[in-house]
Amino acid sequence: MILPFAEYAFVDQSKIVDYLLSMTHPDGQAKARFFIGFGFHPNQWKQLADALRSVGTSNPVSASVESSHGTRYVVDGLLATPIDRSPRVRTVWILEASSVGPRLVTAYPLEDRL
Repeated sequence: MILPFAEYAFVDQSKIVDYLLSMTHPDGQAKARFFIGFGFHPNQWKQLADALRSVGTSNPVSASVESSHGTRYVVDGLLATPIDRSPRVRTVWILEASSVGPRLVTAYPLEDRL
C-alpha cells in the first residue's frame, strides 16, 4: 500500500528547520547531525522536505496505526541527498481526519550514522 493521498503529502517548514535540522533542539540534535552530514542545510530546508516527501510517496507503507489524532503511517526508503549518497531513512506521516493529505511527523536514519 502506498501512503494514502500521497499527492497531498505536506512537510512543515518548522518541522525541518526547527527540528530535523536544528542543532539546538533537545530531541532533534542527533537527527540534525545525520541530515547535515549528508549535505542538507536549514537555509535550503525545501531540499530536505522534498527528499523526505519523495521517500514517503514513492515507497510502500510498512506499518499503520490508528489513534484519536488520525492514522500514522511508517514509510522507509532511500533518501536522495545533495552529496549523492542514499542512506535508508524512516519517515512517519499522520493523516488527520480534518486534513486533505498526510503531514510529516518525523524522520530518522535506519543505517549507522556517518
